[in-house]
This record gives sequence, structure tokens and C-alpha cells, in this order.
Amino acid sequence: MTNNLTAEPRPWRRAALWLLLLGALFFSSYNAANWLASQRAQVPSIVFAWESWVPYWPWTIVPYWSIDVFYAVSLFVCATRRELDTHSRRLLAAQLISITIFIIAPLRCTFVRPETTGLFGTMLDALLLFDKPFNQAPALHISLLVILWVHYAKHLAGAWRWLLHGWFALIGVSVLTTYQHHFFDIPTGLWTGWFCVWLFPTDAKPVSATARLTRDGRRLQLASRYLAGALLFGLVATYVGGWALWLLWITGALLLVSLIYAVLDASAFQKNAAGDLSAASRWLLAPYLLGAWLNSRWWTRHTGAYSAITPGVWMGRLPRNAAELPRGVGHIIDLCAELPCRAPAPGYAAAPALDLVTIGARQLKAVAAQIAEALLKGPVYVCCALGYSRSAAAVAAWLIVSGRAPGSREALAQIRVARPWTVLTGAQCDVLDGLAREPRGG
Repeated sequence: MTNNLTAEPRPWRRAALWLLLLGALFFSSYNAANWLASQRAQVPSIVFAWESWVPYWPWTIVPYWSIDVFYAVSLFVCATRRELDTHSRRLLAAQLISITIFIIAPLRCTFVRPETTGLFGTMLDALLLFDKPFNQAPALHISLLVILWVHYAKHLAGAWRWLLHGWFALIGVSVLTTYQHHFFDIPTGLWTGWFCVWLFPTDAKPVSATARLTRDGRRLQLASRYLAGALLFGLVATYVGGWALWLLWITGALLLVSLIYAVLDASAFQKNAAGDLSAASRWLLAPYLLGAWLNSRWWTRHTGAYSAITPGVWMGRLPRNAAELPRGVGHIIDLCAELPCRAPAPGYAAAPALDLVTIGARQLKAVAAQIAEALLKGPVYVCCALGYSRSAAAVAAWLIVSGRAPGSREALAQIRVARPWTVLTGAQCDVLDGLAREPRGG
């Protein structure tokens, strides 16, 4: 039990300092971006014809304005200094990203707001003193909404959380019904908000902590392919316009995957110890995740989902549910970084590795030890997206480390008896043979 005397006090003073910093930056940079846009001869708009049907609801200025209160209070809700700094960095990143885009590529809102009287009219007039018809996409209001929504949801439960969901959904709608934004601004704002949440995860180091340009030629090659795909979809989206702009979601997802392969590592997919991806990863990478899942099912449509390699050790593709697990398996060792594992099992261990990339000796030894430990408790299932390569490397490492195979060739031969379509690259075999040459403990 934690002693209250040693518990970390709430960082009230630090929260106040963050609020002063963020507030000063917001007002100065937001006004500057508005002014710079107003100096341009022409500022374009992205608006769909159907938006003429969007209703004007003056009363929604109340939820629209309420985000300012939620913003200020959110800093003082933080229970620890780490939580405060993570949350504040998300807010800061959203402001910096949005303001940069507002300056480089400003957009104009074309809605003409009807004359409004009374309290709501006064509130709308006050808003216009500060908020000009620029600074549109990505909607900073929506980006901040995502960050605040995630933050408050951690601290609320039951009816209070449902009340939060309802009110925050109303705030999201209000950016349209107060005629502050066009629809295009909303999904771009959502993506930016989730990107900031992904950039600074709650229970892990910032993504940038693992950033280092890889020297692995294979990873750079794959990163280049994803980058080329991102550019292709981006060009089509901007050239065609209209509903093709949804392709920008694919562009963003592929850009992120390219970044993971070139600069980050498998942990950037943010797969947790329970086998699920973070909410931010699911939102940002949704088109890629769908493609990866469909790809795994397409390539395994004519092969078995799993195979017994030795008594008690099974290998195959990532299971979608318990029905796709071999009978009697009590432990899953999952090497797939990019897809969630939704199959329940008494024991589960995530050892995420990038697809189509050589797995290092250190990780293979760790996974081999996990397989050996799991076998003491019962049958174990080793899986990756297809059950062709990453899982094969793990099982081969276990065969070698446990003395069941003298090297990669013999280990691969054993695996191919059950799964003849297994693929291991020459580089992966070299790593495995390096394991075979290491001295065994007594």
C-alpha cells in the first residue's frame, strides 16, 4: 500500500506555469496566423456543396466556448508531474502543428453567419473580435477536443464519462453549427489531435525517444515504398478533390508507417501487453491496418491458419478470435507489431517486430526464452501476421537455443515439414546461425 506521506503532491504550480505558457503562445501565434492570412490577395476554401444544408444553431456557441474552460481546468486535473507534462506537450504540439499549417496553407471559411441577437449573439460577436475566417484546417478546436477528451476520460467513470462523451460530441458539432469551420477541417483536426496523443503516449516514453535513422537497407527500402505510396495517394487526393480528399487519411497512415520503418521502431505501433493497439494508433493507421489485415487473410487463404511444429509448439497467423487458436493452447507469443491480437488466452506475451525486417539476435533469444518458459505451463502458439516469417524466425531460434536444431538450415527444415511455405531471408538465417555459435549455459 502506498503511504500518503510519500505520494507525489499534485503539481498545481507547474500546471499554472504551463497554462501561462500555452495561453500566451496560443493568443500570439493564432492572431499572427490570422493576420498573415489576411495579407494574402486570395485565400482558398475547401467546401462541399452539401454543406449549404448545415443548420445554424446560435445556442451551440455555448458548447463551442466551453472548450476554453475544459482546456484551462485540464491542466489542474493532472495527478502527477509526468501526466501534466505529457498532457501539456500534446496541447503544445497541436498548437505548433496547426499554426504552422495555417501560415503555410491558410484556408477561408465561406459561411455567412445570420445576424444574431441576445446572449448568443453577444457571445458570437465576441468570438468574431478574435477569430477571423482563416485558421481553418486542421481545426485546432477539434485537435484540442481530441486531446482533452482522452485526458478527461481517464479521470471519469460511469455516468460522468457518458456525460463527458455527450457534451464533447456537442462541442465537435458546434464548429459547424456556429459557422466557424467547414467539414474538411474536422477530419484533419481529428487526425492532428490523435497524432499528438500518439506522439506523447501516457504510459511510455515520447515516440521521439526512440527516433534514430536506421542503417538497415531493408528498412530504408520499405520506408521508401510506403513514402511513395503516401505521395501517390496524396497527389490523387489533391488533384481530384471532392470526396477523393478522404485519400489523405491513407496518405497520413502511410507516411506514419514510413516514419516507423525509417526512424522509429516496432514500439511506435504502440501495442500493449494485452495485445491491443493504442487508440491513437488505431485512428491514425486505420486504412493501413485494414490493408494489413486483408493482406494477411489473402496470403493465407489457401494455407492452414496454424501448424504443429513440435509437440506443444504451434505456429501460424495472428488469430482473430479464440476459434482460430489450436485446441488446448494456453499461451500466445505474438510477434506482429502492426495488428492487434484479440484471441483470449490464459497467457499472452507481445514481442512486436517489424514486418519483412530481420529480427535481431537479442530479441530472438528473448522470444526463445519465452517459448521455453511457456512450454512449462502447456502448449504455446507463436504467431505473426501471416505465420510465414517472423513467427518462423522465433520458433527457429527456440529450436536452436534448446538444442533441437544445430543451425538455421536444420531449424527451417523442421518448420517446413509442417509449413512448407515458410520464408526466412539470408540475413535472418545469418542471425540464427550466430545464435547457434553462441555457447550454451550449463
